[in-house]
Amino acid sequence: MGRSLTQQLREQARQLLESGQVDCVIGYEASPRVGARPVFIYKPEEVNRLVWNQDCVYNLVNYLHDKKKPPKRGAEPPRVAVVVKPCDSRALNVLLAERQIERERIFAIGVTCEGVRGKDGELAARCSRCTERVPPVYDVLLGEPPQVEPEADDWSDLARVEEMEPAERRAFWLHEFDRCIRCYACRQVCPGCYCTTCMFERDDGLWVNIGIDLPEKAIFHLGRALHLAGRCVECNECERVCPMGLPLSLLNRLLVREVEALYNHRAGREETLTPLLFELGEEGSPL
Repeated sequence: MGRSLTQQLREQARQLLESGQVDCVIGYEASPRVGARPVFIYKPEEVNRLVWNQDCVYNLVNYLHDKKKPPKRGAEPPRVAVVVKPCDSRALNVLLAERQIERERIFAIGVTCEGVRGKDGELAARCSRCTERVPPVYDVLLGEPPQVEPEADDWSDLARVEEMEPAERRAFWLHEFDRCIRCYACRQVCPGCYCTTCMFERDDGLWVNIGIDLPEKAIFHLGRALHLAGRCVECNECERVCPMGLPLSLLNRLLVREVEALYNHRAGREETLTPLLFELGEEGSPL
């Protein structure tokens, strides 16, 4: 019987830490309550805390933003290994394309993935329509890629919104936005939201203030969705962490489909690093 993915992961992490190739391994450990949670491993003797199973839902790429600065003045930024599923790896690719992280300081431990569990214990909705089983970017790949038949993209989740009349659709979104409490959990968990000062949290009224009336909440969600157009990797972390259960994936995936239809671009899928809004033509002019 072959080694489990958890065993392979622990061995790889131990090797990286013992050799000094990385200073930290970001992965998953068993939660003291239920499921799995993120863990930061700094010593080889701690690698047995690492696990891999269907409860490893978090997109760990988001934590790389905290590892870009040196731990102290005069030191180098840490070298970090991070465990990535296919959707996480796409987020890593987006950050590399946007030059938010340095490739030489990141060691991507790719894991083949058959999907993770949702809050109901069943296969997560995003995984039920996903056919990507191998990360598009990795330094080492753990596990055997499962055989998956190529399928056309399934956009059936968008049908319930698109079948509405315009007035009904507007009422639907305003109702959903009105339930928002502006906790910013969706923004904080998203690897693509990395601005030092979010334009939607300013108090000078230049764009939109930090009020919690419906217009401010609607502008926040619509503006964030537009900022993620061509950048969202459909990891659904925003919807998963929303305490009010807003259907944020519907909004994001509507734009994912439009961007792919218009520009043949799906964020993070290609090995060639080409961010949608910064791609240049053959003679160096913006496309």
